[in-house]
Amino acid sequence: MRIVLQKVSRAEVRVDGESIAAIDLGLAALVAIEKGDDEGTVAMAADKLSNVRCFPDSTGRMNLDAAAAGAGFLVVSQFTLAARLDRGRRPSFERAAQPEAADALLELLVADLRSRGHRVEEGRFGAHMEVEIVNDGPVTLILEL
Repeated sequence: MRIVLQKVSRAEVRVDGESIAAIDLGLAALVAIEKGDDEGTVAMAADKLSNVRCFPDSTGRMNLDAAAAGAGFLVVSQFTLAARLDRGRRPSFERAAQPEAADALLELLVADLRSRGHRVEEGRFGAHMEVEIVNDGPVTLILEL
């Protein structure tokens, strides 16, 4: 699993021009489910996302996690993060999980985050999405499990 995590002041997902999800202060998680990922991988990712301390405390240091900062999550499937560019000029997606498995694991990630008390908005799996992200910081982190 690969996740690009961006601290945002605003993030929105649109499909066919219609806004389907949006958050203000929070974390936008662009998620690629890869072959071999399973429920254990999802649980580790949810734990890491829930506890990453990338929000400023009263002194300005990155000491707060999403819950402490009152931040939400925007989870968006992004299979292209599983792409490899080491051969040729066209990306290879051989590491990406099959769509049915990826969709199920992504839904499990969203459910796990919600069960931890987080507000979670989500994109639409398999749809052509327009994702607008306004980085806050900018802070962009990469999580590979």
